[in-house]
Amino acid sequence: MTYIGRFAPSPTGPLHFGSLLAALASFLDARANNGKWLLRIEDLDPPREQSGVKEQFPLVLEAFGLCWDEELSFQSERLQNYDDVLNELANQRIAYRCNCSRKQIIERCSNMVYDQHCLYHPPEPEQQCAIRVRCKDCLISFRDIIQGAHAYNLNNSGDFVIYRRDNLYAYLLAVVVDDFLQGITHVVRGSDLLDETARQIHLQQLLGYPTPAYAHIPVAANPEGQKLSKQTFAPALDTDNPIPALFQALVFLDQHPPNELLYASKDELIAWAIENWRIKDIKQTMAKPLNTTEQ
Repeated sequence: MTYIGRFAPSPTGPLHFGSLLAALASFLDARANNGKWLLRIEDLDPPREQSGVKEQFPLVLEAFGLCWDEELSFQSERLQNYDDVLNELANQRIAYRCNCSRKQIIERCSNMVYDQHCLYHPPEPEQQCAIRVRCKDCLISFRDIIQGAHAYNLNNSGDFVIYRRDNLYAYLLAVVVDDFLQGITHVVRGSDLLDETARQIHLQQLLGYPTPAYAHIPVAANPEGQKLSKQTFAPALDTDNPIPALFQALVFLDQHPPNELLYASKDELIAWAIENWRIKDIKQTMAKPLNTTEQ
């Protein structure tokens, strides 16, 4: 079977070590399986974008020896595709409009699980609304390549939003449509997205899309136990000296690179990593402290 993987960062800040882990793991898994690796920029939230960041993503990845196949793509180019899917789900009465505010949901639902109020009390046509997908009696099970078997009853989280009240498409809808349109067969990404997987599979099933294989790597945590992210001020990657970060990423991913690779070229390090990639060596844990990671 053809292997097609991807790395899909959002331009809310520069790429950091946590981003490198997801990019490197997905790249190596694709290359080790003689597959394609695509780069997709998830630019669907303009108010949160940092100016000039998405133009830097390809340059940073190239500096680290991670070269993608096919043309660079942007979610903002597929708005019509998302709209078509919204209409399809609405016509099937699977999706419905919702104008409930967060405050109203908190007041009505002590557990914050949406109570389907707008399904039974539809908003007026002129009201600005979000769009939710129905999840009644929906049990989703899947086996993650790294994290093992998981089962989710979506009743416990409630009907989820696929189109926001501020007229922006939700990540859940866009990523499912993108992965289908690009023929993605394998998704390797951070464990912070593990809980979103069941909702994505639910959408895939509703739309008749195939479900990719999923592998969720541990996320790196700072000394305070927080996930490395733009919100926790993770420093941007140093493109002038990529070897230390690449080596550290391989150590974090339990690939055990020999110390002499610290003095190798970028191409030599990447070549070793592809040849010796063992995704099942990655330990089954959701997060690891970066400062205490040992080879």
